[in-house]
Amino acid sequence: MDRAEVMDRVVKILTPWVKDEAALAKVSMETNILEDLKVNSARLVDVVIAFEDDFDIEIADEDVDKVNTVGDAVNLIAGKL
Repeated sequence: MDRAEVMDRVVKILTPWVKDEAALAKVSMETNILEDLKVNSARLVDVVIAFEDDFDIEIADEDVDKVNTVGDAVNLIAGKL
């Protein structure tokens, strides 16, 4: 799976938690998940669980702390596939 496919799946997984639809429409690797997409920080656990389930991977707590942007998520997941 290439990074473009991972990116598409990451955006699809994030979509239910996004509060800023305009930011979602122009999402990029630099888009900040909390600040730009307005995903509630309490919901990040749900997002990570969805990433793990969808991609069949495990994400360590210390790795979760490094995910700020969509690109961070894509790179982390692609590195585990």
